[in-house]
Amino acid sequence: MGEKELRDLIPIQAEWSIPQLQENLAAALKGSGPALSTGEVLAKKIDKSIAMVVSTSGSTGEAKSVAISSTALIASINACHKYLGATPGDSWSLLLPTNHIAGLNVIIRATALGTRVVDNRNVENYIDTDFISIVPTQLHKALTTDAKLLEHLTAAEAVLVGGGPISEKIKKDAASKHIKVVTTYGMTEMCGGCIYNQKPLDGVEVRISTSGLIQLSGPMMASGYLSASGQISQIDKSSWFESNDLGEVSNGLLKVLGRADDVIISGGEKISMALVEEMIAKIYPTQDLITFAMQDEVWGQQLCVGSTSEMQVGKLRQTLGPIFTPKKIYLFDQIPKTAIGKLDRKKATELAKGMKVADE
Repeated sequence: MGEKELRDLIPIQAEWSIPQLQENLAAALKGSGPALSTGEVLAKKIDKSIAMVVSTSGSTGEAKSVAISSTALIASINACHKYLGATPGDSWSLLLPTNHIAGLNVIIRATALGTRVVDNRNVENYIDTDFISIVPTQLHKALTTDAKLLEHLTAAEAVLVGGGPISEKIKKDAASKHIKVVTTYGMTEMCGGCIYNQKPLDGVEVRISTSGLIQLSGPMMASGYLSASGQISQIDKSSWFESNDLGEVSNGLLKVLGRADDVIISGGEKISMALVEEMIAKIYPTQDLITFAMQDEVWGQQLCVGSTSEMQVGKLRQTLGPIFTPKKIYLFDQIPKTAIGKLDRKKATELAKGMKVADE
């Protein structure tokens, strides 16, 4: 057998305009240009089938370089557009960073529909489009403080919201403002969102492992992880990707219960920090907040909460009870988040180590 055909692999250039990035992504997808990476990689050549190498955020572990084929990207695009009923000429609004799969997907989807992506980042007035992709913090901003963004979201045929959970209250508030929210769940290894409104997209299969973890399979699964030597290691030999998220499937709908590493054991009790956030949000609906864990000799892990506004432990205890009430409250200048807007619990723990407790 001969050697595999290789193609050039180059990083996305910071000086590229969005139209230039769109053109280079289109060439990478067709195979007429080099494959693109979202960060610096040692490898300069890669298997011809690979169109993109996307770095994961690394917020909950070591960052990895995910090698994604043109075939997987096309499968993801087609499944997304079939669900949305998108047709050639429809437009996409870019409101996400382009160094993650979610933002890159917006550009690639617009390309597939034969349109220029509309870059609505850092603008005073939004240009309305048919479809939009955002993270929960942006939806919250639109519903609470940004009337122009709210108007932009309302004008769209569908607004994909992924990268983290949104509460039932936020969903209801969005619906009352006539925002057509489509919740999405996925990860870089599956070309981004592959579960829409709790249902798998065409070709996607979902199951729950014996340890309660969500496992996914489908034609949009990435080829593997790129090593420094340029080798691609398989994600999983069984053709299933096992996430770090706990979930359950009922009547064909996937319910994400939270990340396995979001569950702490405090005083012998298992506590989902995401669930506690939802519960606190009902008591303090207008406050930004984050739950996180601090190591503690007595409790093992101590449940804590950080907020940009004052909270009282006593008020929380009345509703949450002793198990789900945070032991300490910290007042942050801003809630720590990753580049794509996900809550950064690891960063919150580091910040709290050098701070005074606001209430306990």
